[in-house]
Amino acid sequence: MPKNIVQMNNKYIKDESQRKRFLEEERKKRNRFLGLVLILVMLLFILPTYNLAQSYQSLQDKKEQYKQLEKEYKETSEQKEYQQDIAKKLKDDDYATKYARAKYSFSKDGEYVYTIPDLLPQ
Repeated sequence: MPKNIVQMNNKYIKDESQRKRFLEEERKKRNRFLGLVLILVMLLFILPTYNLAQSYQSLQDKKEQYKQLEKEYKETSEQKEYQQDIAKKLKDDDYATKYARAKYSFSKDGEYVYTIPDLLPQ
């Protein structure tokens, strides 16, 4: 046999249900507030993380650029040394004559010049 349960409707029951509703509303407000605080904290962590990732990418680009500039500097230094060496040697008239004859195919009257590519000065 089923039993019917009837709720009593007195002042105590009304006060208790009102108190439960009030506590439930307070709990919802508190949870909503904590949710907003959590979202704010997440945003505060996302922005610096984004800036950090951007800075890291910029640093990697700078390192790559630095390596490239070092390589260019080394090539330029080697070329400068070579040019200085040639300039010093060209002060000698005999070397200058040989260099001009080999590089630009200059010849004396009645002389034929045959160029051999591997023997030309750079």
